[in-house]
Amino acid sequence: MGIHSKQSTFGITRISNKSLMMVLLSLGLSFLSGPQAAAANAEKAYVPPLAATPMNHIVQNALVPQIDYLFQKLRKEKTTLALDGEPAFNGKDKFLPGKIAAGLGHLLLNMPANDPKRAQYLSDYRDIADMTIDMDNHTWGIYYYILTLYQLKKAGMLEQAVTPQTLALLKKKLDWKTFVTTPDFKLINLPTNYYGVAFSIARLRMLMGWEDEADSKILLDKMLRHYETYSGTFGFSDETDGEGRFDRYSILLIAEICQRFMETGLTVTPELKGLLRKAAEVALNMANTSGDGFSYGRSLGPYGETAALEILAVSAELNVLTAEEKPYAYAYATTIVAKYADFWYDPAIHSVDMWGKGRRTDAYRGKHRILGENFSLLHQLIYTNAIWNKIGFADQAPKKDFQAWLDKTRAPFTMTWFAKGEYDRALATFRDKNHVFNLLMVNGGSSQHDNSPYYPLPFSPNMIAGVADSGAGHPQLLPKFTMADGSELLGTAYIKNIRVKKDGATQRIDYQQDALTRLGAKGPIKDTRIQLETSYALASGVITRTDKYTSKQPQAIDKVSLEFGSFSSDASIVGNKVKFAKGTVDAFEVSGLSSCTVEKTNGNPDFQAPTGPMQTHVQCIATKLTLKDPLIIKWTLRYH
Repeated sequence: MGIHSKQSTFGITRISNKSLMMVLLSLGLSFLSGPQAAAANAEKAYVPPLAATPMNHIVQNALVPQIDYLFQKLRKEKTTLALDGEPAFNGKDKFLPGKIAAGLGHLLLNMPANDPKRAQYLSDYRDIADMTIDMDNHTWGIYYYILTLYQLKKAGMLEQAVTPQTLALLKKKLDWKTFVTTPDFKLINLPTNYYGVAFSIARLRMLMGWEDEADSKILLDKMLRHYETYSGTFGFSDETDGEGRFDRYSILLIAEICQRFMETGLTVTPELKGLLRKAAEVALNMANTSGDGFSYGRSLGPYGETAALEILAVSAELNVLTAEEKPYAYAYATTIVAKYADFWYDPAIHSVDMWGKGRRTDAYRGKHRILGENFSLLHQLIYTNAIWNKIGFADQAPKKDFQAWLDKTRAPFTMTWFAKGEYDRALATFRDKNHVFNLLMVNGGSSQHDNSPYYPLPFSPNMIAGVADSGAGHPQLLPKFTMADGSELLGTAYIKNIRVKKDGATQRIDYQQDALTRLGAKGPIKDTRIQLETSYALASGVITRTDKYTSKQPQAIDKVSLEFGSFSSDASIVGNKVKFAKGTVDAFEVSGLSSCTVEKTNGNPDFQAPTGPMQTHVQCIATKLTLKDPLIIKWTLRYH
């Protein structure tokens, strides 16, 4: 197409806006945003408008200008800066100085040495570094900052970008000892995966000439021992000390470890590459043409997608992916970047938007972190693009047969085991009609067990979703028992004896729970009054869940309820069957409960997912019963 491009010294190929516009017009791409495009034709699956554009073109023409906008805004407004009405320097983002340093550092590193604006940008960077030097900057913020300083040092710009006085202060402040005790090397009130952050900081301090490598070796050993201890036989790290919480962090962590090795000059061992291959398999199994990523666990939204992006970029650079897989992994990664530029970024507010348009995210990623979230996400998107450029994909258009390749090479059903023992922990992935379902079977553990993103459900974007920090007020698709004594029980944490069976064209997953979870505490409480046998049947266009509840002694129950927050709309109900005129879910039917009702959600935040609002709330109940004989509750969901 006659695109003229120029490769920078730091892995980002720079192209003109005019060239990108020619590409877009030649492809006949729409400039509607994600929600607008979906509304224009609700029956078609969302595909980001720029999905066929080379990743580097999207980064250079859509993402780097966003950093530049934030740079100029910071330069002018300093600590009074606000985005979408939210003051950025509110003291609530403890990583912000490091994120600012990393985000703005990409501009300097991407700028040609002869660019006439370079001197001014370096001067502004110095001013911003001086401005943020006394602000709180913890753990990840320390890592982001020192990584950027090391990159600037390698590029010969450190002395120009940071004053000697500020650099001397940073040498004291950017220290892993702020969250690790010595000489016993224990983390200070942090999860054990923070050993990886501490190791990275120590290693970078050594590369900066600020300390020797002795402590980084100890922290490296701590990090690898933690991973070995909590990943067990199957190679995925438990987010807790053995409770059984597995989520996107569990799968991403090995990629982060390998990336820390590479960025600090260490050789990634064959053992680590073997673990990374397992994470790459999970990422490839959920690959799709919409740019969707992880759909379960905490901290989703764009981070659910950049997690897949990071796993596949690191896997490609380390040749953990095969020669055949790499271009299709690149196609998936490009789709993720294209979705960010179209769906997550809102040009009206010059920011990523995880909080508006009916979207909801975890409280700790609240809007008070709006500036830092922009910089951290842009950092992930830009550094992974640099990896693809480095290994030969700069300015390459993604493969056009991406979906066909997925259909040919990715199995319709896969099981990923996390742990086996007293309780089983696993992930079942089912691919059908270009949809990807991830049936998560874990224990959310302390602080997460009652939140719907950790329920044993077949999550699928815009079809079945959890709600961040939901609690169990409206438990998605799980029967909730309100006992005569007022206690509430839910079948979440005590999954055992997972069995998988193929029955003709239907895939079955069965498991048992020897107790239900009593709600109301930070962690799950085992309540043995009721036992549960669950069976999922997954077939093309239809998912059925059957629950059989039993008790060794008669149990008085005040109410059993089952709720479904659906993205589909225009609902009608006959008996216990709901039909939807709009949306991917066509029908939802329940048996075993007395009656069902249906209503619009009308913007209720209890029904807001990371990607946007659910439209319809279905509730089915039965009241005043005694559990003597088995109680069987079944729901069936039909989709297209």
